[in-house]
Amino acid sequence: MRSLLSTFLLLILPIPALAEEFKIIVTGGKTDQSNVVCTVALPETETAKVEALRIPDSKVVIWAQTIGTGVLEKQDKTRYVVFVLPTLKAGETVSLIPTPIPDESKSAKQFSFVDEKGKCTDLLFGNRPVLRYINAPHDPSNHFLTFKPFHHVFDPAEGKTLLTSGAHAKPTEGLYPHHRGLFFGFNKISYGAKQTADIWHGTDNVFSQHEKMLGTETGRVLGRQRAEVTWHGKDASTFATENRELTVYALPGGTMIDWSTLLTTNGETVKLDGDPQHAGFHFRAAQEVAEKNKTETDLAKKEGRKPKPADTYYLRPDGKGNLGETRNWDTKGADQRAVNLPWDAMSFVVGGKRYSVLRINHPGNPRETRGSERDYGRFGDYFEYMLTTDHPLRLRYRVWLQEGEMTVDQCNALAGDFVNPAVTKIVAVK
Repeated sequence: MRSLLSTFLLLILPIPALAEEFKIIVTGGKTDQSNVVCTVALPETETAKVEALRIPDSKVVIWAQTIGTGVLEKQDKTRYVVFVLPTLKAGETVSLIPTPIPDESKSAKQFSFVDEKGKCTDLLFGNRPVLRYINAPHDPSNHFLTFKPFHHVFDPAEGKTLLTSGAHAKPTEGLYPHHRGLFFGFNKISYGAKQTADIWHGTDNVFSQHEKMLGTETGRVLGRQRAEVTWHGKDASTFATENRELTVYALPGGTMIDWSTLLTTNGETVKLDGDPQHAGFHFRAAQEVAEKNKTETDLAKKEGRKPKPADTYYLRPDGKGNLGETRNWDTKGADQRAVNLPWDAMSFVVGGKRYSVLRINHPGNPRETRGSERDYGRFGDYFEYMLTTDHPLRLRYRVWLQEGEMTVDQCNALAGDFVNPAVTKIVAVK
């Protein structure tokens, strides 16, 4: 794990003077927190770009980044300062003031995007790959390979290993290749004059497509991209448009991703429906996880024995599950333990290393959510929703991925930080 010093650039250096026009005050909640993502709106009169903050009467400096509005916020000219506090005690009040960046620190790692036009866009932190957005345009002659955009996630230490499953040219290649990386969609969509669409599987030439990048923001604190994704029916006409925004923060010990989606319709009422395995927002681990399970199952069948449990297990608010054990909502026998989960975590093995991925469901998302877990490395949940011009769909999820195992307490803390962020405000300095 990288130290807090290298991640947040906590400096013990001579700091040049700065005219203090405002200060930022952060107040802790009921419990101690670490790696606290803080966001505060800048005053309309403030035009400078804040890149670093300092605790008054201290030489400790923390990276900051000035960004615009997120996809789910009112689209105006408001600018925000985002920074990460390494620690925040329960009930503690921390004051910070803007400060210049010392010249000797300006070369610190930053996020950047590298685009391979017509194929993908990578997000790097320094030289380390973090995310890969697969955004090749839909090709009717190569439909299954290109029928939906999605995001890959790299290992959080070196960025050398893809931890998510990708696209295949044919449905018979790999196991369940319609599940891809980080993805959002529905398999039972109806709209218009009894028209239907399956965005998840891409059947009957249905597809979703990356249209354009609406914006990117990069710096020392976060990397953010917002893309326009259109949803197309069997006749190739567009029936919904998605603004998909992913934000990745520079944190020690893992990768934190905020996924935000705004889905709108072009005028028709669109019913979003499906089943827990093929609708909603899901994470699919690398094909290696599924292939290993299949190999063991086939071998056990050949040898006339029970297969060994999968390496995959799930961690939930009520504790750690057994290897290979899953919970799923099903219309014929709904497991209520999979309904409206605030979070769910999966632990899996890729390249001989164990990883854990936590998926946090924001309480502002539609209810009821119906969960799905599979031992081959895919999990998520879905909900039913009636999409109209006056009733767009707004979604927020947070994903945390790390090497090794996690605990219930750790997951609860990360979920609490997402749902109830630290109270942050700006106060003018007279």
